[in-house]
Amino acid sequence: MVARCPKTWMLGVCVSTAVPAVGSRVPHVEAGVGAIATQANTNILYGVDGLKLLKTGLSPQAALETMLKEDPDRESRQVIIVDKDGRTAAFTGKETIDWKGHLVGKDYAVAGNMLVSSRVIEAMAQTFESSEGELAERLMKALEAGQEAGGDKRGKVSAALVVASQKGTGPILDLRVDKHPDPVRELRRIFETRRSKRRTVIKRKS
Repeated sequence: MVARCPKTWMLGVCVSTAVPAVGSRVPHVEAGVGAIATQANTNILYGVDGLKLLKTGLSPQAALETMLKEDPDRESRQVIIVDKDGRTAAFTGKETIDWKGHLVGKDYAVAGNMLVSSRVIEAMAQTFESSEGELAERLMKALEAGQEAGGDKRGKVSAALVVASQKGTGPILDLRVDKHPDPVRELRRIFETRRSKRRTVIKRKS
């Protein structure tokens, strides 16, 4: 899932899959620009070049179409984009493996391939839409909902959560589980550990 918070302008990506180190390839986020997830037959240039195109002023849809036109293997790709203004774009190639598909909503897009069923992304979308609070927590809940609905039909190995703020170029949150028997649960554990330590630091400063 890629998403934007209209209140804080934060942008983020959450992802989980049945292969190791998903956080090193799928999520691409830049503050004040956009968030992109490139998966299936992953080509990281959709993330790298996509963010560059968004910075030139192109809409997510125009940026996506530009990249797809130049890719002879586009039908094996799956890409979702949201920009700083909440505009979205999504593509699921015909050659990606079932179950495959995507959904687009207000300030978010969610997609998956090799899933147990469409229920996975439906659960993620419903959870995100019904949740409140910080973007990172909402994305975490959406990822958990997707896993609870069955997730990747091949199993579960890695997960990642990346969030960028309105200002700056680097992410304010970049959590990864590269190889674990229950990566989404482990990602939640790391997420809560980080949040607890941040609260402790804030209390000490005050």
